[in-house]
Amino acid sequence: MIDLPYSLVIEATRDAGFFGFYSLELEGFTGVGHSVEDCLYEARCGMDEHVALLEEKQLPVPAKNDHPTITIQNEGIVTETAEST
Repeated sequence: MIDLPYSLVIEATRDAGFFGFYSLELEGFTGVGHSVEDCLYEARCGMDEHVALLEEKQLPVPAKNDHPTITIQNEGIVTETAEST
């Protein structure tokens, strides 16, 4: 079971010990980890903190996703796809 309130994209980099992550559903949410598992752990806590910050600043908070997905890919794939359309 995916225990995240929003979908997550984890990107592998050329450095095998460094991954980046973000959520397309939760604007401004990003982070880094040293493994896929580390990214998942950091994202669980980070998403809650990010939502709390949005609420504190009285900014819009997107509805939680009842069926979040986790995408693991090489860095830049989403950016390259968005630019080519």
